[in-house]
Amino acid sequence: MFTGLVTDVGIVVAVEGDDRLRHLTIRSAYDPATIALGASIACSGPCLTAVTVEPDGAGCRFHVDAAAETLARTSVGAWAVGTRVNLERSLKVGDELGGHLVTGHVDGLGEIVAREPVTGGEGDPAWAPSDRFVIRAPAALARFIAEKGSICLDGTSLTVNSVDGDLFSVLLIPHTLAVTTWGERRVGDRLNLEVDLIARYAARLSENRDAVKENS
Repeated sequence: MFTGLVTDVGIVVAVEGDDRLRHLTIRSAYDPATIALGASIACSGPCLTAVTVEPDGAGCRFHVDAAAETLARTSVGAWAVGTRVNLERSLKVGDELGGHLVTGHVDGLGEIVAREPVTGGEGDPAWAPSDRFVIRAPAALARFIAEKGSICLDGTSLTVNSVDGDLFSVLLIPHTLAVTTWGERRVGDRLNLEVDLIARYAARLSENRDAVKENS
């Protein structure tokens, strides 16, 4: 499990394999002594397993394998040498849950359709400029996205500001833009999207309840 709070931005330094299995090497500032073989690391959303870890300067390189299902459902298949990825280590018992519960199981790909600067009132020196992103969700996932609800995009826990059909918006503050890959995101980019765990199960329970009523 994860929280959607990014703790490092890694960079892909090697890619091998094909559409059946892709082997990726990611350079990170994480201490290699703290990553056990088999550890789960959220890499821009998908939970991937560290199959080998080795020191690299002050940080490390870790290697992950992405199978066909992951390559088909996420943006991992498009990663190349130089791609920057949001990283988060898995939760430990007692860790602060600062974002929301995230599984690292990507539901689909969203697409950025607009990026708009948001500024404060005139003469307000305390306001730092932020950016609003408008994103199109896959039609099958739109019903799980609610205003003021949580959503995980490229491994980042965000609050949904507005919803209009399959379009929704999120607001990125300057800190998030600076410490994640969001600062480089542009219109047309595709994002790994994981809907809120609670919303998914609430919808499923509602469907089962309705089915019981129809059959009774």
